Amino acid sequence: MKYILVTGGVISGIGKGIIASSVGTILKSCGLHVTAIKIDPYINIDAGTFSPYEHGEVFVLDDGGEVDLDLGNYERFLDICLIKDNNLTTGKIYQSVINKERRGDYLGKTVQVVPHITDAIQDWVMKQAKISVDDDGVEPQVCVIELGGTVGDIESMPFIEAFRQFQFKVKRENFCNIHVSLIPQPNTTGEHKTKPTQNSVRELRGLGLSPDLIMCRCSAALDASVKEKISMFCHVEPTQVICVQDVSSVYKVPLLLEAQGVVDYLCQRLNLPVEMRARKMLTKWKEMADRSDRLLEQVSIALVGKYTKLSDSYTSVIKALEHSALAINHKLEVKYIDSADLESTTLQDEPVKYHEAWQKLCSSHGVLVPGGFGVRGTEGKIMAISWARKQNKPFLGVCLGMQLAVCEFARNVLEWKDANSTEFNPETEHPVGSSMEMLNMLKKGTDTDLRYF
Repeated sequence: MKYILVTGGVISGIGKGIIASSVGTILKSCGLHVTAIKIDPYINIDAGTFSPYEHGEVFVLDDGGEVDLDLGNYERFLDICLIKDNNLTTGKIYQSVINKERRGDYLGKTVQVVPHITDAIQDWVMKQAKISVDDDGVEPQVCVIELGGTVGDIESMPFIEAFRQFQFKVKRENFCNIHVSLIPQPNTTGEHKTKPTQNSVRELRGLGLSPDLIMCRCSAALDASVKEKISMFCHVEPTQVICVQDVSSVYKVPLLLEAQGVVDYLCQRLNLPVEMRARKMLTKWKEMADRSDRLLEQVSIALVGKYTKLSDSYTSVIKALEHSALAINHKLEVKYIDSADLESTTLQDEPVKYHEAWQKLCSSHGVLVPGGFGVRGTEGKIMAISWARKQNKPFLGVCLGMQLAVCEFARNVLEWKDANSTEFNPETEHPVGSSMEMLNMLKKGTDTDLRYF
């Protein structure tokens, strides 16, 4: 088994997930079986209780696991099916260690971060890396591990120490580290600044990990002189400094890495058994990425939700729309509309927001109402659904969006004026939607009127 650890420096949110997915993609294009693990240093057991404004959407896996959105990127890029244990958190590790301590597995020894927590991390990674993620049931050959956060975060320290030990446990030829760092370019000088990356790499090396590849996130391509400077101060060859500049589509990132020799380096560094004939996958990938730049016709979809200030809150929905638009050779424009802005209370308090929201809705070719919870903004969503029905516009309701479509139909077509979900109004005379508690009651066979379900 080969392990590739992806760490980050300077700031979070610079695209480690996309880069980890892209590395896996170009290795899979060589005929290798690839899996992925995302490590989140927070103490939560999983991402299920997060506000979408904290970490973006909660991605739900086939086994029901509620995980970080980066696992969605892994599945989309690598065409694999992951399980909840592919998302490792500090909470999961500490919970497993404490459970062992309570059972007496440590035979009365003092339980400490080193070695017990660090050993638990290594055991979890080694066990999970061997689980098949492809339909053919073949054990993976490469495991790409993304460590969330940035080097130096106090929450990440046990994981950094675990992988410092891990590189010796699995041997050098089976482990390499990719460090993703930001190269800022201040408007005042227009010059790429390498000092933040130098400091980040220095801190990582001080903790016992030396990057094999430094992936530089930047707005524009780096000059050779900048790469040479990073090479000199970060103790790597210039060829090990990879430029990942902003591109028009994230699906161009694998091609960017391939063009700079990342596959050749990894194959040599990890002694990978590469089948070069399988590179046809990247040819198709390039065709798809190029086609996305040549699209002329545009389709606009109104996304009516509660968390529209952060597009990552609805990443999977947006990616599905992008793929669908690409399939019919259209460029996608997503119009984000806060559902509360469509309500009459907004007209009274903030009329500009109200009119802007309705203008966006009325100028869209279709409407999508995604999932969510809570009563806030539901009436605005129902108004958008009603408008789509009356104007004969294409509409898709996902989860809560579908429930509210049923409510809208019941109210305005069947004339059940108080029709609602029991989640929002338990006393409604026409419960056309149900909370999970009500559905659990149905499973247990309690006396409930089934005609609305």
